Amino acid sequence: MGLLKDRRTYDQQCGLAYALDVLGERWTLLIVRELLIRPRRYGELLDALQGIGTNLLADRLGFLVEAGLVRPLDPQRRTAGYALTELGERMREPVLSLARFGLTYAAHQPPPAASVTRPAWAILATDAMLDDARAPGIDEVYGFDVDGEQFHVVVEGGRAVLHPTAAPDATLHVKTDAKTFFQLGVRRLDPLEAVLAGSVQVSGPPAAMSRCLRLLGLAGNPPG
Repeated sequence: MGLLKDRRTYDQQCGLAYALDVLGERWTLLIVRELLIRPRRYGELLDALQGIGTNLLADRLGFLVEAGLVRPLDPQRRTAGYALTELGERMREPVLSLARFGLTYAAHQPPPAASVTRPAWAILATDAMLDDARAPGIDEVYGFDVDGEQFHVVVEGGRAVLHPTAAPDATLHVKTDAKTFFQLGVRRLDPLEAVLAGSVQVSGPPAAMSRCLRLLGLAGNPPG
C-alpha cells in the first residue's frame, strides 16, 4: 500500500473525489486510454506518451497496479506489458464520455502547436462517436484503416460494436491518415470533400457510406 498511502487525496466522501484521487494526476487517464485500446508493453506506452519520462511512467503504472486498475502481464518483467483489470475496464464508458466532450470542445479551439496524432487513437475516437440511436436498420460491417491501424464496426440488431481488428469482409472500407481522421472527428473537415480530395478512400456501396457517416454523427455539415 506504499504508493496509495503516499498520494495526496481530496479527503472527501464523494464518488467523484474518490475517482480523482486515483485518476486525477497528469498522464494517468492517458495511460488508461492506451490500455483501453489494447494491452501495451512498457516501451509502447513510453512511445505513445511523449514527454512523460520513464520514471514518471513507472510511478504512474505502479500506482495503478496497486490501486487494482492495471495488472502486469508478467510481474517479473516490467517490459512484458500491462493490461487493465476488470475494475480498470469499467473506465471505458467514462473515458469515452470524456472523449466525446473533447471532440466537441476541440472543434471550437485552435489546434496546439506541434501537436501529435497517432493512428491508434482513432480506435477510441470511433468508439466514442458511435451512437446506437443512429444505428441503421440493417446489419453490416464498416472497416477502417488509419495509417495501417485497422479496426471495424459491426452493426447488428440496431447496435454498433467496435472491434480493434481488421475485417476483410466489411460492407464498407474506409482508409485515411491519422491527421485527416482527427479533422473529420472534430468536424473541421467535410467527409465528402475529403473523399473528393483523395485524403479519404472509400470502397463499398454509397448507401453504406451514408449510413456509416450517420452512425458516427458526421452526416451533417461541419460547423463554421
